[in-house]
Amino acid sequence: DFNQQQIHGIVGLNGAGKTTLLRAIYGLKNIDSGEILIPDIGSKKPIAFLETVNYFYPKITGFEYLKLINSGNEKDIELYNSLFDLPLNKLIEHYSTGMRKKLAFMGVLSLKRPIILLDEPFNGIDLDSYETMKRIILELRERDKLILITSHILESLTSICDCIHVLNNKSISKTYLRNEFNQMESDLFKNKDFDIKEVLNKL
Repeated sequence: DFNQQQIHGIVGLNGAGKTTLLRAIYGLKNIDSGEILIPDIGSKKPIAFLETVNYFYPKITGFEYLKLINSGNEKDIELYNSLFDLPLNKLIEHYSTGMRKKLAFMGVLSLKRPIILLDEPFNGIDLDSYETMKRIILELRERDKLILITSHILESLTSICDCIHVLNNKSISKTYLRNEFNQMESDLFKNKDFDIKEVLNKL
């Protein structure tokens, strides 16, 4: 169960199933068994999904992309961009990786959905943008949003999540609450220092 008005982190090794889980919740991936239950929260399309790598139509500007996403509300576009200061009149193909990530994040925000899935949202962005995105996510929680975030960087989750779910071999093996995050880090990496020292000593 993922409780409303909480930020849920999902961690796991490469191939554990983090992206597959989010794609299944969103409906892009068929599931082999079980079921995914989405609460009735008064929206025909209750979920917004920020994928790890975002697709953009060729030969369009950032402004045109956002108009396409949010049905042309130019005032909202200006307000969102006051947070990120992107060159919206330029073609997206000239954007850096971080700029594309911020543009896609703005698109997700503009949908104003009650459930938000963020797959590696902090990849490729600078420190200032990371802080901005983190504060936006925390504010969204206060506005009754349900947020699921995956990340390879544990520190980016422990600073904002209410709980973190560990995904092992396509199953959630354990859930840690905020007051258990220190124990989680110990559990996940308890043998790591010894392994590294042993290999380096042999080298």
